[in-house]
Amino acid sequence: MSVPLRWSSACVTDVGRVRKLNEDACLSLPERGLWVVADGMGGHDAGDLASRWVVETLGALPAPHNLGDQVEAARERLRAVNRRLREEAGRRGKSVIGTTVAALVAFGGHGVYLWAGDSRVYRFRQGRLRRLTRDHSQVEELVEGGLLAPEEAESHPAANVITRAVGGEEKLEVDAEIVELAPRDLFLLCSDGLYKELSEADIAGILARTPSPRAARQLVDTALERGARDNVTALVVRVEPAESGTPPPRHRP
Repeated sequence: MSVPLRWSSACVTDVGRVRKLNEDACLSLPERGLWVVADGMGGHDAGDLASRWVVETLGALPAPHNLGDQVEAARERLRAVNRRLREEAGRRGKSVIGTTVAALVAFGGHGVYLWAGDSRVYRFRQGRLRRLTRDHSQVEELVEGGLLAPEEAESHPAANVITRAVGGEEKLEVDAEIVELAPRDLFLLCSDGLYKELSEADIAGILARTPSPRAARQLVDTALERGARDNVTALVVRVEPAESGTPPPRHRP
């Protein structure tokens, strides 16, 4: 029999040391088992609009009754945002108004992480950090194809070129994978502004020292100390056993 679970979370986002506008957005709804990070692009107020539309649209999802239906509802809402952003880009005369998205949906003892673009989801379990998502980017494709060493990806001319985004193409594809949840798991959702300043060893060290949602603040502060060339967002979710006599999270229709 699975152990009833509950979760706590915190999200921190910062404009960084170079940019003048924060085009990142995040959503933390532990009472509904829903977390989202989005990294907008398009310049001026366009990227900010795109990321905000994503978190607002997913935040309006009805309370889940099962994981499968909730994931499909999230995908459908992201497709709707994709259409709206393409229409908005046409109205403004822009080639693209888009945003990445990384989301985690939890229900019972399982979760599903969804993503498009290069925002990431990591899991920290028993002292080990694992990246769960694969970047939709040109350099990731080169690395996977054996044409580029991982350590060369950051300095590659195409380092910031993503191959998938909400608003980027007429037909949006959103990848999704299921993951089993266990007590004391930590999940990190973040924009590229975080992992381009911190190595995986840096991230693992902070999560090991502060295995709680408070790590989100420490992760962002460390990125700021290192120059934070981009907007920086970190969302940390901790999975915990429900207290004795406390039922697992329930959701009203």
